[in-house]
Amino acid sequence: MTSELVQPSPRKYVLFDVDGTLIDAVANQRRVWETWAGRYRLDADEVYRVALRTRPMETFAQVAPDQDPVECLAALHELEDDDVRSGVYAAFDGASELLATLPTASWALVTSNYEHRVRGRFARTGLPLPRVIVDAATVEEGKPSPVPYLLAAEQLGAEPEDCLVIEDAPSGIEAGLRAGMTVWGVNTAAAVAGVHRHFGSLREAVPGILAFARA
Repeated sequence: MTSELVQPSPRKYVLFDVDGTLIDAVANQRRVWETWAGRYRLDADEVYRVALRTRPMETFAQVAPDQDPVECLAALHELEDDDVRSGVYAAFDGASELLATLPTASWALVTSNYEHRVRGRFARTGLPLPRVIVDAATVEEGKPSPVPYLLAAEQLGAEPEDCLVIEDAPSGIEAGLRAGMTVWGVNTAAAVAGVHRHFGSLREAVPGILAFARA
């Protein structure tokens, strides 16, 4: 009888939000929503405020209830796809080093955006991609529902308690907490309510994230 060496599966997993966490896309998002609001003669600041905490279809229902939501979404997709092709943005300091160091099977992306845009941005910034990407098209319930993070854990073969969520936005942080995961906040001046740890930048969090993944 012969025995084969089996590589142990990771015991800890890291689930990353994308925009605002790994990729600096705040200016891009604001510009897209401002342009979209202009098409419908809406207050751009109010539209962006709502868009930060809701999914697009929910945003349309609040800010443009008299408009066809399918048409609204098509216009938004057009603007966002154009931004992927021509917008200027970059990965946050530490992102490239962090993702290149983590074992491929130990991390995933959980985004409210769409996978083709994530792939486009990662290609332009030189960031590596994981095996698991949970995007807006993958789930019916987006953040702050725990569903996206729970699905990512399931696809990685991980238990929620073995997962670390890295987020910058209140809705994503709420989603991770509701999923029963450890949640760290990054890239914000002040800690969002509920986070287990807060870092002013992603770079500051890198040593802790790597230590968690290697535990």
